[in-house]
Amino acid sequence: MRRCERARLPVALSRRTIVRLAIARRTVAPRNLMSTLHPHDDSHSYRFCPRCGGPLERRLVKAGEPERPVCARCGFIFYIDPKIAVGTIIQSASGRLVLVRRAIEPGYGKWVFPGGYVDRGETLTSAAVREAREECGLEVRLDGLVNIYSYPGRAPVIVVYAATAIGGMLCIDDECLETAEFDAAAIPWDGLAFRSTHDGLRDYISGLRHIIPS
Repeated sequence: MRRCERARLPVALSRRTIVRLAIARRTVAPRNLMSTLHPHDDSHSYRFCPRCGGPLERRLVKAGEPERPVCARCGFIFYIDPKIAVGTIIQSASGRLVLVRRAIEPGYGKWVFPGGYVDRGETLTSAAVREAREECGLEVRLDGLVNIYSYPGRAPVIVVYAATAIGGMLCIDDECLETAEFDAAAIPWDGLAFRSTHDGLRDYISGLRHIIPS
């Protein structure tokens, strides 16, 4: 299958690879703790203060709120925000829906619609269009907001758009094993990667659409 072309950074590392390397440089949490966490929840992997380098410890800062990482040296409270992700459910020229099969964990070998995390300072709609281009090679027009999904105990908040392919050619990037088009009746429901993938496709097929805020 054709591989997607993308702009290369000067050191020939993709933006996502650099993010992963940066995450890997943090001291990891104990194995028994990491085994209980969702793969997208890295809140316990932060061990040192980003301001002074002192050790972080979890404290109850305010009654009724969860414990926060607090620097034992300078008192800095490290608020760890949710991860904002976008996805696009793309209708191709054939009228079918585009899915990609993941080449990374979590969800290796399972199907998702194209999507990924929003960069700091990037608009949601720009991120959705960029992720569609990067993951499956298609230029898209966003037609509406399907829904926003969040789940108890999970870090990501997923914003899912309905989109139409207006250009490009299906291909794969380094995070995809393959891309394919599916009729709505042939979606591999038992092979979908995430709860948000299932919920987003279900809502899309049911006709759920919201106007995209300007």
